[in-house]
Amino acid sequence: MIRLAFLRHGITAWNREGRIQGRTDIPLDPESREQLAALTLPPGWRAATLHASPLSRAVETAALLGQGRLVHTDPRLIEMDWGAWEGLHGRDLRADPASGYRDLEQWGWDFRPPNGESPADVRERLTGWLDSLSRPGRGKGPMQSMGRVRGEARSHAVPDSCPTPH
Repeated sequence: MIRLAFLRHGITAWNREGRIQGRTDIPLDPESREQLAALTLPPGWRAATLHASPLSRAVETAALLGQGRLVHTDPRLIEMDWGAWEGLHGRDLRADPASGYRDLEQWGWDFRPPNGESPADVRERLTGWLDSLSRPGRGKGPMQSMGRVRGEARSHAVPDSCPTPH
């Protein structure tokens, strides 16, 4: 069985400001780096192969939690393209009826931000990536996942009670 754990990247300046990031490559902020450096993956996941979006915040989050191990990137794992809304504040878009903005829970699979991609587009990309996963010598098999795509990385990582040298 293939086991997957999905973790969200650490916090960036745009997260703290409430800005929509999408594919804009905003790095982790210093406080987030410090917090992530104090965490490690749960024991059963510490030897797992690490995959991440090619954006720096995702690669750095995986590298910090993986204690410097190799992180494999794939463009199909990149964040959703929020198009014209990237860099803007959701609260401002929500306050402007002409923006067409909706909260994620009200999108449905086919809603698309201006010049962005829909959840169905994201699903198609991720399905292609998931289909490409296989176990050496065994081919594709059932998958089990831990966690969720959205949520903070610390909700799935635990403080390392026995620090290992970096």
